[in-house]
Amino acid sequence: MRGIAGLVLAAGVALCLAGCSRGAAATRRPGTVVVLLENSPTNLDPRIGTDANSEYLDGLIYDSLVRRNNQLKVVPDLAESWQMPNPVTYVFHLRPRVRFQNGQPLTAADVKYTFESIMSGAVKTAKRGSYDIVRSIDTPNPLTVVFHLRRPYALFLYDVMLPAIGIVPRPGTPGARFNPAVHPIGTGPFRFVSEEPGEQVVLERNPDYFGKPPNIQRVIFRVVPDATTRALELRKGSADINLNSLTPDMVDALAKTTGIRVTNQPGTIVQYVSFNCTDPILRHRRVRQALAYATDRAQIIKYLLRGQARIAYSLLPPGAWAYDGNVPHYNYDPAKADRLLDEAGFKRGRNGIRFQLTLKTSTDETSRLIGAVLQQQWRQVGVRLNLRSLEFGTFYADITQGSFQLYTLKWIGANTDPDIFYYVFDSKEIPPTGANRGRYRNPTLDRLLEEARVEPDPAQQEQLYAQIQQIVARDEPYLNLWYLDNVAVHRARVENVHINPAGGFSFLTSIVLKDR
Repeated sequence: MRGIAGLVLAAGVALCLAGCSRGAAATRRPGTVVVLLENSPTNLDPRIGTDANSEYLDGLIYDSLVRRNNQLKVVPDLAESWQMPNPVTYVFHLRPRVRFQNGQPLTAADVKYTFESIMSGAVKTAKRGSYDIVRSIDTPNPLTVVFHLRRPYALFLYDVMLPAIGIVPRPGTPGARFNPAVHPIGTGPFRFVSEEPGEQVVLERNPDYFGKPPNIQRVIFRVVPDATTRALELRKGSADINLNSLTPDMVDALAKTTGIRVTNQPGTIVQYVSFNCTDPILRHRRVRQALAYATDRAQIIKYLLRGQARIAYSLLPPGAWAYDGNVPHYNYDPAKADRLLDEAGFKRGRNGIRFQLTLKTSTDETSRLIGAVLQQQWRQVGVRLNLRSLEFGTFYADITQGSFQLYTLKWIGANTDPDIFYYVFDSKEIPPTGANRGRYRNPTLDRLLEEARVEPDPAQQEQLYAQIQQIVARDEPYLNLWYLDNVAVHRARVENVHINPAGGFSFLTSIVLKDR
């Protein structure tokens, strides 16, 4: 583990040396907080954006029909109630007197437009496949929306909540202005002010929000790709909050700094490595299994993540109702990895190397460090791992187009719903339709996924998802690494920080500032 310790030490030294120059806290208008992002959101249209920062900001600008609370239970949002009169019909009753941030009243017609714009293909999005099950949408009155499904679908509520979807205003309404590419408009607690791509996004409190308005007036999301620079901004006081994008050693160093607090809470965000299952090497199941056995996750969590994570054996977190931990566990076993690679026909060469692979990551510092550790660990079993770190927009375009052998990323929020398995592993969900970026195909899994989606009996549905998790664990199209804790590093002026287990910026609606 000297290699891991060396990487951690190098990052810590960089922070220490750069941090020797301290600046005074930046002045800003009262009621304003500055939140640091590692990359820009790719698209603030909630029908399109699927990257973490797009979904995080969408959760502040928009609302959905229902939502999850901090206990991951489904509760009302724009719909104050709903019924299911038969297995293929969902009826939602909207709250009265809700307005979009441009003053336009929310009606059932806006909900209908939001979903039909995806279903018709008018909006090009990877989320379209999730709504193929909807046959039609009726609006019998301005506050009632009726979804008619093609077949029973027991998980439909999860597809009508953020981060899956947020409700946008229909165009053409007198007085309505809506161009999501230029000026996003929702009904959420914050409204969009401006965006400078690659620089910042500014939101301000929505005074007409139907729920409890935020305590703060304004949020500036500043894009700072370099982790050390983000840490220094917090140290100097020119920024207020960073969530889940500093290396653990930086978090530890900042926690000892006067005027800085760290809020750490267990989370459901899962870090994973995706395999391209069409690759000549990675299409072999034994190779994917071997790479899993060659990964010492416990040591990475201990030394690199400073214990701020738990080993993941499924995409679903243990708190999810369909979670089944009784699946094959790929605990660190390099000898077994060697045997599997031999059996797959990849013998060591004279230099001890069997083959080489390329892992793509974003420029996020932790992702790059993870890649460096995997490079060390996999070399022990004869695998040379090359690393390519790309600006997030380029990285995301590559993985959605299938231009990779391996990549590492996180699932945020969406993985608390068992339908995540359909979205990322069903053969019909290969981009641009869905998120099966690794082009994994298994007809048996496809059939079970379809059965699980329509099974009305919760006990039977749970059994189906147990089988699904068995197959996924055996075939290993993903190497699930760990569930990350939610770690907010913030200035002491920011109080009442309570992070949802699924992550995100919803805590900004309840924070309190001690402005002096």
